[in-house]
Amino acid sequence: MEAEKMDRRVRRTRNLLLQGLIRLMNEKDIKDISVRELSDLADINRGTFYLHYTDIYDMVGKIEDELFVEFNNILDRNLSTRAQAIAPQATLFDIFTFLERHRELARVMIGPHGDLAFVNRLKTLVEERMRQSLEQAKISQEQEYRYAFIVSGYVGVIELWLNHPNPRSPREMADICSSLFHGDLLPGLG
Repeated sequence: MEAEKMDRRVRRTRNLLLQGLIRLMNEKDIKDISVRELSDLADINRGTFYLHYTDIYDMVGKIEDELFVEFNNILDRNLSTRAQAIAPQATLFDIFTFLERHRELARVMIGPHGDLAFVNRLKTLVEERMRQSLEQAKISQEQEYRYAFIVSGYVGVIELWLNHPNPRSPREMADICSSLFHGDLLPGLG
C-alpha cells in the first residue's frame, strides 16, 4: 500500500513538472527554462525536482526517451510485415492516435521552442524502420530519395495537424497520409 501511494505521488509530481514544462515551452526555448521557474510553476520544491532529474535537459531527455519507447513499440507492432510498408494505413492510424494522446507535448517538442534533436531523431527512426521493413526488396537510390521526402513531409503534416485549431481525427489523418504515400492527393506528380 505504501509503495502504491509513493508511486502515485511520483506520477503526480512528474505530471505537474511535465505540464509546467509544456507551458513554458510554449513561450521559450528549453535553454531559457530554469529549474527554479519550472518548480515554481509546478508548485513543487526545487529539491523535489532534483529527486527526479539532474536538470531541465535531463528531464527533456527522459521524456523524449519515454516517447520513443512507446513510438518504437508502435513501429514494432506495425512494421513487422512487408504489407504495412506497402499499405501503411494501420501504422499511420496508430501513430496519429499516439500523437493525439500526447498532443500538447508533441506540439511543443516539434514547435519553434522545441528540440530540433527530437525532430531529427524522429525522422531518423522512421527512415531506418522503413528501410528495415523493406529490407527484402532492393531499394533504388530514387526510392531512398522518395522515402526521405515522405518522412520529411509526414513531419510537416504532423506539425500542421498538431497546431491546427480544429484538427482532424487520427483516422482521417491516416487516410490523408496514406493517400500522400501513394501519390493520390497530388495527381500528375505520383
